[in-house]
Amino acid sequence: MLAAAPISRTAPQEIAPKLLDHILVGSPDLDKGIAFIEERTGVRASFGGVHPGAGTQNALLSLGKNRYLEIIAPDLKQPATADTRNLRKLEEPVLVGWAQHPGDIAAFAQRLRSEGVEVIGPKPGSRKRPDGRVLNWKTLALTDDAGGLFPFFIEWGAGTLHPSVDGPQGCSLELFEAVAWEQDLAHLRDRAGELNLDLKFTAGHTPHLHAIIAGPKGRLDITF
Repeated sequence: MLAAAPISRTAPQEIAPKLLDHILVGSPDLDKGIAFIEERTGVRASFGGVHPGAGTQNALLSLGKNRYLEIIAPDLKQPATADTRNLRKLEEPVLVGWAQHPGDIAAFAQRLRSEGVEVIGPKPGSRKRPDGRVLNWKTLALTDDAGGLFPFFIEWGAGTLHPSVDGPQGCSLELFEAVAWEQDLAHLRDRAGELNLDLKFTAGHTPHLHAIIAGPKGRLDITF
């Protein structure tokens, strides 16, 4: 499911969606997730805050310009939700999703609905950072996200500092792809094109997301 290896002197060409905003690594415990990423990449994610009402908390690190990694875990000070119960069942940190920034999210939602694509939102969200600064955003979810292979969409609020800017630096995203059954590849690629997703698809035995994150200590190869 995962592996770490020394970084070669010549970094491979990045393969990832150009509009990818962030990837989410779920963990049953936030400290465990932070240690897991740091051990393999050499970069320690910083605490981001809690998501009121969602039952979760997070830690973040930058993946370069306009991209970051979010470690998401249950917040035991909040009531449990369906999502947090699923996170608690994990044996180790795994990829649980990703987000893409489509620009004007209201206009994007309107276009998708006009084309018959069922979506939920846009919905507002916010989180207070440890320094007191409040981050605001809007998200849009697909009713059918291909079993988690497709992203949700996010537009950050005006004046909101993107987490990639001041998150711990040193990591980069070398590969982000979706693996699916071969018989589904043509359909998924067509749907991805309709959603403006330049997501790489490869054939595999079970559908899952796959990422390779490079840091000063090594490469983290992670899936779900």
